[in-house]
Amino acid sequence: MIEADRDICIGAGMCALTAPEVFDQDDDGIVVTLTEQPGPEATDAVREAVQLCPAGALKLAGS
Repeated sequence: MIEADRDICIGAGMCALTAPEVFDQDDDGIVVTLTEQPGPEATDAVREAVQLCPAGALKLAGS
């Protein structure tokens, strides 16, 4: 499961660029999670997005 802390998101957009099937940004540039349970085909992209987030706003549950 993916957790996105919208309060600390700085709107860098790395998540939406890395895993656009899972993440988007609202009109203010803040992360929006499109699904909390991405399919196995998105696992690597989601892990990369979590690592690339400069604000640390993304987390995989159990991580």
